Amino acid sequence: MSVQGLLGSLNANDVLVGAVASGLLAHQIFKRYEPDSIPAHFALVLLPPALFSYLLASHVSSLRAILAAFGTYWSTLLLSIVVYRLSPWHPLARYPGPAYLRVSKLPMTYIAGTGKQHKFIKALHEKYGDAVRTGPNELSIRNPEAIPSVSTLPKGPRWINSKMAFSDQNSLIGEPDPHEHARRRKPWNRAFNSAALKGYEEIIARRLHALADGLAAQKGEVDLGKWIGYFSYDFMSDMAFGGGSEMIKNGDSGSNWHILEDGMASFHVIGQIPWIVRYARRVPRLAHIIQRMVSQGVGLAVQRVKNGSLSRDLFYYLNNEDGSEPTNPPFGETVSNGTLAMVAGADTTSIALSNLFYFVLSDPDVYARLRAEVDRYFPPGEDPLETKHHATMPFLNAVINETLRLVPVVPDGSQRRVAKGSGGRVAGPYYIPEGTITYVHLYSLHRDPRHFSPHPESFYPDRWLRSSSSSSPSPSPTPTPTAADATHAHNPAAYAPFSFGPANCVGRGLALQEMRMLVCLLVQRFDMRFPDRSVWDPRAYEEGLEDWFTIQKPPLRVVMTPRRT
Repeated sequence: MSVQGLLGSLNANDVLVGAVASGLLAHQIFKRYEPDSIPAHFALVLLPPALFSYLLASHVSSLRAILAAFGTYWSTLLLSIVVYRLSPWHPLARYPGPAYLRVSKLPMTYIAGTGKQHKFIKALHEKYGDAVRTGPNELSIRNPEAIPSVSTLPKGPRWINSKMAFSDQNSLIGEPDPHEHARRRKPWNRAFNSAALKGYEEIIARRLHALADGLAAQKGEVDLGKWIGYFSYDFMSDMAFGGGSEMIKNGDSGSNWHILEDGMASFHVIGQIPWIVRYARRVPRLAHIIQRMVSQGVGLAVQRVKNGSLSRDLFYYLNNEDGSEPTNPPFGETVSNGTLAMVAGADTTSIALSNLFYFVLSDPDVYARLRAEVDRYFPPGEDPLETKHHATMPFLNAVINETLRLVPVVPDGSQRRVAKGSGGRVAGPYYIPEGTITYVHLYSLHRDPRHFSPHPESFYPDRWLRSSSSSSPSPSPTPTPTAADATHAHNPAAYAPFSFGPANCVGRGLALQEMRMLVCLLVQRFDMRFPDRSVWDPRAYEEGLEDWFTIQKPPLRVVMTPRRT
């Protein structure tokens, strides 16, 4: 019998049985191969029910055929997916979590869109424990024992999708292959070694003096977070592309911060579902945001190439202008890496510094102790930007550490994925099946009273001084410990604001250098306080912190008055 004859002999029930079987088969294909291309989705989601609609049309009306075929196929596919993801046969079945998160990532996408994902996942850990299933194939971990193993896994799909979203070349942070990552990290390591960092001090100092002069020229209240952002963006444009930004002088006339924040927010939300990036690029508004970020990086890179090497900036190393590598990298790769530096450097450092000043100014005793230490190391006439003392100033570094503990700039850490075919990975007490997306949730880990007590939810820099001698004044008064956190606990292994392992934050040294220099300069030059509470409630700042992959901050209103010396 011919194929046409065979198809013609099928009755309506036969066609619907075929639709059911095809729906089950499609689920197996999705589960095994995880196709993420638009043609593959079209072939698996639309073509089979369209074929069955055609076959049914000889038995019922066209409308009924379409409804029956598509309804049967799609309901079978969806039901098969739901049953499997909730079943005891799923590889992550042993890990607890809400049923709706085990079924789909759509709820987490919605939560990500509220800016409160960090608090939501922390609440999940408090309810379900240290390993929580936050997606059908995703695991959030709150256990420091898992950090060494998780940090050596390949990058997760969020980073891989950054290539699809923003560039034809992966940036360093988006490179999933560990060997290729190690190769491409070499110029970054040269750019951030101790000798290179020493060379950046003059660039940082020039921008910091401009920042301090700009703040001194303001009358009354300023948005300190905004001004720190201006500094960070200007400095990172110097670092990454040899210049091109003058926000301290001109303000954000090009809406560069708006572009950056919109891009990060879009990336955070659409990155919840790995394959959706391909569709997001076709949504006009999202495509416009992405294109603005790409164009910004390309424009700065083109200008940097035109100007040539005026100093040993980051671009000098990324573009192999030092001649350390046998061949130069593709231009697109250099642009992608330069744009990464702008985002990772400007955004994260400004957030951390804004948070630091919020916490310090919220506690008069902490502020007084920090100022006393700065004045002791840098009395009138001494340059607070001289870095030889910064790393050994105990209270300054305790304040920085405590800021990054309480509000890690990237709350959910670094997403990783256990490679398929690897046989899975043991991370601390957990076995993570192959193909699983996982991360150590830093916001939850850093506030776990088992690792940081007393006051795990409060700004308490003295926790970093207890285990070492210090010449700082006596610890400031703090609230009476509750029964839950009265026991002292301080576990450095549970502190990972810059990640761990071979793919940790390569710019850690530069970020700390910027933070120490800026804090010392502003504390030496200004008296700072919040406006009267009748004008602004400082608690609005902390309550307004939101998770858009990196923490995004509301205005930080500060009255700054030049100090009399």
